[in-house]
Amino acid sequence: MRHEGRFIAVFLALMLAACATGAGSGGRPVAQADPESPKAKAAALYTDLGQKYLAQGKLEVALENLNKALAADVNHADAHTVIALLYERIGDNAKAEEHYRRAAQLMPKSGNENNNYGAFLCKLGRYDESLTYFVRAVADPFYQTPVVALTNSGTCAIKAGKLDVAERDLRAALERDPDNSEALFQMATTLYRKEDFFRARAFIQRYEAVGQQGADALMLGRNIELRLGNGKTAQDYTRRLRERFPDSEQARSLDTPGSP
Repeated sequence: MRHEGRFIAVFLALMLAACATGAGSGGRPVAQADPESPKAKAAALYTDLGQKYLAQGKLEVALENLNKALAADVNHADAHTVIALLYERIGDNAKAEEHYRRAAQLMPKSGNENNNYGAFLCKLGRYDESLTYFVRAVADPFYQTPVVALTNSGTCAIKAGKLDVAERDLRAALERDPDNSEALFQMATTLYRKEDFFRARAFIQRYEAVGQQGADALMLGRNIELRLGNGKTAQDYTRRLRERFPDSEQARSLDTPGSP
């Protein structure tokens, strides 16, 4: 069962929002120019243009403007963040990491920059490193969306096999936002992997109650019911999965020989 797409989507949406708000949280940018100085204003202008072109899919024009931003102010954190996103999009992970890391160095206490870098490291499979940056993100008292970092941290901890850490961080996310669909799904996943099937069922039901019924969640619900010995309910999940997502990886896996 795969659920990576939504994790990255959460991360990217947050990153663009962070760039749109200027320096982000966590106080004055380290080693950045006075935001009222001509070079800082130029960097902000070119970064804004680069972000807009990136959103439009005009990558070459976006890169041109982002390079101009960094030429104006090499320590402009937002420019590093947006150009990192561009390099990630075109598959240049080395350059993407360079810029994500630099943004986090420039804003070492900022929730936005630390969450962004942590999510990127998790995508690369560098789980232990990523968790360090999520901790820093949540520690930022001015960070407006700590639920995102906590959910990302929990998701990455699942991938690292650190299920107790995952449960802790996802529970913290849900204490802040009880209806957060991503945290609910990841908590159900965590508990399923811990073979705590009754609690896993409770969280997948809460996930469904907030209006979410993706192929991955239907497959997880099916598997939970099978482990609880509820064949009829499992069959209902299977039916919905086949009807609503017939071309999904999850639905195709049901046709694999030996699949329950």
